[in-house]
Amino acid sequence: MPSSPALLARFVSILGHPLLVLPLALLLPMATIDAAATTRTALGTAACAAVVMGWSWWRVRGGHWRHVDASGVHERRGLNRFLLPLLALGALLALPQPWLALRLALAAAIVAVALLLARWCTLSLHAAFALYATVLLWAWHAGAGLAMLVFAGLIVASRLVLARHSVRDVVAGAAVGSLAGAMAWWVAP
Repeated sequence: MPSSPALLARFVSILGHPLLVLPLALLLPMATIDAAATTRTALGTAACAAVVMGWSWWRVRGGHWRHVDASGVHERRGLNRFLLPLLALGALLALPQPWLALRLALAAAIVAVALLLARWCTLSLHAAFALYATVLLWAWHAGAGLAMLVFAGLIVASRLVLARHSVRDVVAGAAVGSLAGAMAWWVAP
């Protein structure tokens, strides 16, 4: 039976999954601007998350992956190759809202960097998207950004406790996510 720290880490890792963190960072600021656009974006992100989870489940059921978490190197590479065009398509579909399209394009860029760095490290997408969300939320509301920063620290710790990543992997993820967030803030504050 897993220890209490491992159970807590697993819980934090699930709550801090990029499929939950990214929509949160996109939808919270949007909700104060345009309710109709928020609803469309929420439906789009929910559909995207369902596609990713369905595909991951299918990979596990087919014996190609051990777990939907895509923990193996080849599993992560396959997941990233699946996510990249999905996020790029989302950015194209979001073009009527340029700030949303930019944020989705930067999310796709995070995944592209993970693919490019795969030979040297297994960049933690949990860490990358947690820090990306932190910067996006901070630009919207400092309190939300601070809360997300604390949660991001817990997410990073959970990935280490669960032995899903090394320190190098989470540091690389945090750096890439922070850089993407800074680019979003700089281009479209």
